[in-house]
Amino acid sequence: MEAVATIALTMGMAWASGINLYAAILTLGVLGRSGHMQLPQNLEILQDPVVLGAAAVMYFLEFFADKIPGLDTVWDAIHTFIRIPAGAILAAQAVGDVSPAVVLAAALLGGALAAGTHLTKAGTRAMLNASPEPFTNWAASLTEDAVVIAGVWAAATHPLAFLSFLVIFLLAMTWLLPRVWRALAAMFARITTFFRSSTTETPTT
Repeated sequence: MEAVATIALTMGMAWASGINLYAAILTLGVLGRSGHMQLPQNLEILQDPVVLGAAAVMYFLEFFADKIPGLDTVWDAIHTFIRIPAGAILAAQAVGDVSPAVVLAAALLGGALAAGTHLTKAGTRAMLNASPEPFTNWAASLTEDAVVIAGVWAAATHPLAFLSFLVIFLLAMTWLLPRVWRALAAMFARITTFFRSSTTETPTT
């Protein structure tokens, strides 16, 4: 069970980092700080008040930025360079005191998982921005926040349940991700065609 718990926490932090890095760090740090779980030694830094404060500030900013259509896509684009490396680092740290080869494997898997969840989130949110109303963005953002917090808690306290959920999530992501990005490519192609036709039209007299 110890190995299962380690795998769940390792993959759980990588998975959550791709969706909402700051909520993931804040949730795990609070669990450790409050004594609800014993963090792995390499992750004990997450319960430091300085780290918790920084994560809380960034989560506060993301909470609002993530609910504004257009701004959420810009935020996601910037965080491509933050969430994926962070997911790899957190996975490598969560695996514990093991051989360098296992640490590297955890970093590679964690980075890949964080990339998958990040691209799924970013692509889905970009599609929602095609709708002029903001309510779908708000609903999607609040759902993501809740899922990340619940997922990190489950990974830390109910590893088997979380790993079962993760398998289902990965299957759904494998099916959804190519379709989302094909739909986005088609949407951008239509937009490009529209602007090209607009610039080439000559006014009639």
